[in-house]
Amino acid sequence: MGAQATHLSDVKVKAAKAKEKDYILTDGAGLQMRVRINGSKLWNFNYIQPVTKKRINMGLGTFPEVSLAQARKRTVEARELVAQGLDPKEKRDAERHAKKAATEHTFENISTAWFELKKDSVTPAYAEDIWRSLTLHVFPDLGPTPISAITAPKVITLLRPLETKGSLETVKRLTQRLNEIMTYGVNSGLIHANPLSGIRSVFKKPKKKNMAPLPPEELKELMVAIANASIKRTTRCLIEWQLHTMTRPAEAATSRWADIDFEKKIWTIPAERMKKRRIHIIPLTDQALALLEAIKPYSGHREYVFPADRDPRTHCNSQTANMALKRMGFEGRLVSHGMRSMASTILNEHGWEPELIEVALAHVDKDEVRSAYNRADYIDRRRPMMAWWSEHIHSAATGSLSVSATNENRDRKVVSIR
Repeated sequence: MGAQATHLSDVKVKAAKAKEKDYILTDGAGLQMRVRINGSKLWNFNYIQPVTKKRINMGLGTFPEVSLAQARKRTVEARELVAQGLDPKEKRDAERHAKKAATEHTFENISTAWFELKKDSVTPAYAEDIWRSLTLHVFPDLGPTPISAITAPKVITLLRPLETKGSLETVKRLTQRLNEIMTYGVNSGLIHANPLSGIRSVFKKPKKKNMAPLPPEELKELMVAIANASIKRTTRCLIEWQLHTMTRPAEAATSRWADIDFEKKIWTIPAERMKKRRIHIIPLTDQALALLEAIKPYSGHREYVFPADRDPRTHCNSQTANMALKRMGFEGRLVSHGMRSMASTILNEHGWEPELIEVALAHVDKDEVRSAYNRADYIDRRRPMMAWWSEHIHSAATGSLSVSATNENRDRKVVSIR
């Protein structure tokens, strides 16, 4: 006759003392208590895995936090799962993972992880714009939501008011960014598929309204307006600098003295500050160098050529030139980015090589242009064109209205315009 299993009692459990080695007390039905050499008491459910048929221990908690009665109840629940062909330990781990996902894998947390990678591939200004849009329009509603619970209907409901308001560009950017975040979630193994992949198609598409560039014949009007406007000298120099170098507003505003080589007469813009993420080298004309000489007394001791008013240790805002142009009466007619279009139109009309113009504007798309982009001969070939363009601006300013012209003509006792 076989020996009957001895069940544990509360008294026996409490009385169990540590020994030289770990030992096990058995209650039957797979429930065990392991008494450790340090005196701790651990409940285990010992069972045979339904599929692999291997014997497995599943922890049920520690005594006295989990009483004998509670341990027996958990054992009964686990045995029921085994009887159904399910692994209780795997089921518990899956539930814990789901709970962790709900608290840790929130949309805001995953967005933060995605942004840490994204910001290194875009300019600082663009990275700031990305994060601001998410903070303003998405996180207040979807931030705490587990990424696995994000659905197309939820996001559509969130963005509809923006569409109704007419902010179609904002909706377009947000759908693109949300898609990137969800794709990051897929690639990180947090979700199986991106539920937002086709979401852009349910919103109205923004109609691109590019402001027509200022007609070439109105360049003189622009130069006269710049000269006579009630704006700071640094702002005037910034607008002319952008005009002479044909750069984008943000590239001009973030100009640094360390990037300018006066001896070689070149300005090297680092890749991280360029829209196309490639180094851009600009040959500097005499007029562009004259602008730098004019601004040097104001900012030569600073890092940036055009420092901010409130904090001279940083650069001025990329919208500084635009705001000045509005005050000068060009609102609705010209934005600072449009000066690049005007330069392109004038240079093309005067027969300069389209390829050189595209390189000067940092519009690099063709492989053959890209490979030769910053070669020395390309820079030298651009010098005559840049010199002609600066002379054209100089002529439009009637020789004495621009800051560069004023600086050049100082010896001729031309009155400097403040």
